[in-house]
Amino acid sequence: MKKTLFLLYMAVSGLCFAQKEFQPAGSTVIDTIDGDLDGDKIPEKVIIYTTKDEGELGKIREIQILKKVNGKWAILEKSRNAVMESSAGGMMGDPYRETSIEKGILIISQNGGSSWKWDVTDRYRFQNGHFELIGTSSTSGRPGDYWKDIDFNLSTGQLNYTKEVENKAEYGQSLKETYIKKGVKINLQNRNQEKQQKIILPKTKEEVYF
Repeated sequence: MKKTLFLLYMAVSGLCFAQKEFQPAGSTVIDTIDGDLDGDKIPEKVIIYTTKDEGELGKIREIQILKKVNGKWAILEKSRNAVMESSAGGMMGDPYRETSIEKGILIISQNGGSSWKWDVTDRYRFQNGHFELIGTSSTSGRPGDYWKDIDFNLSTGQLNYTKEVENKAEYGQSLKETYIKKGVKINLQNRNQEKQQKIILPKTKEEVYF
């Protein structure tokens, strides 16, 4: 029992120290996750902050990935672009949903809207010295009108697009297309930076934003 309590105390102390050492001044923590992200079987620590700094759509978020190096925490990477600002969800307010780690992949999920809704899930892998976006999937639309589903594997370049239309009188027929778009490079640093990237699908002529 004493050993268990000691280990719990050490884990909490480690988190508090790492958080205090690198936490942006005036910020608050909204999420923390542990998991191996670089394949060395030693868990990294992911901390997401709401900073005091204002953006165009609310408070700016900062994600930090911390790694233990020689027994001390160090920043493996951090970004103020990968997690959306605090009011970027529109009528739904805060768009942040959750962050998780699965099989070494960092997964960030966000959503928003009002009657028209959207959600997006990004998947990052640590490679080439930083966290690169290897996949993004999203859904957008409104009940009674249509729903768009996009799944883009940036590693293979395969983009799967589906538009399921309910209101055919206004929006036409349902559409489906698979397109290969290689060479798109997005990472933790430039995600959600400035305007979204756009692809016009060659067959359906649909515009895909990511």
